[in-house]
Amino acid sequence: MPPKKPPRRTAERILEVTLDLFNRFGEPNVSTTLISAELNISPGNLYYHYPAKDELINSLFARYEKALDELLPAADGATNVEDAWLFFHMLFELIWQYRFLYRDLNDLLSKNRRLETHFQFVLKNKTQAVHALISGLARSRAMQIEARDAAPAAEAMVVVLTYWLSYEYVRDPRHALEAEAAARSMGRGAFHVLSLLQPYLDPQSKAHLHQLAGAYTPT
Repeated sequence: MPPKKPPRRTAERILEVTLDLFNRFGEPNVSTTLISAELNISPGNLYYHYPAKDELINSLFARYEKALDELLPAADGATNVEDAWLFFHMLFELIWQYRFLYRDLNDLLSKNRRLETHFQFVLKNKTQAVHALISGLARSRAMQIEARDAAPAAEAMVVVLTYWLSYEYVRDPRHALEAEAAARSMGRGAFHVLSLLQPYLDPQSKAHLHQLAGAYTPT
């Protein structure tokens, strides 16, 4: 019997290192030469696994999209502000893990047709999840909102979700997307997304939201 082949780890390791470099420096500032040097492999070895930079981007996006699809159904179970806080915090944790996509979103979409197409599904699925969360809070009487107000509220929440890291980056370009800023950025993001529902929350839920923000958002 021939010896068992070792698992193919090189392709996975390339993605791990590429994700780290993209997150640290921004995708436009990272070349395949830099990735090869960071991995201590030849450019030919990198090319063997990923013949173009777009293939690295698409592979990372596929991982993000898969993780997002697994997370979004959790919105269906939100019946109170604490459930909603946890959901949005987990969502921001995932966005943070792939923050290069959001930092350079417009540039990436303009250059990558596959990403442009698939990100439309990301927005659609996020919006559906936020609608489900709003419906759950309304059914449990944590909030009161008319149907005509739910759609614009959900869309506004998705806008904040999508561009929050860009806003953080503009506020503090040197530090906002560094690892030490993660907890503060995600906490602030979760609060500001949920704060769009404040006009509809019952007084107890509104007070609980501010308690959560105070407890979990570092100053």
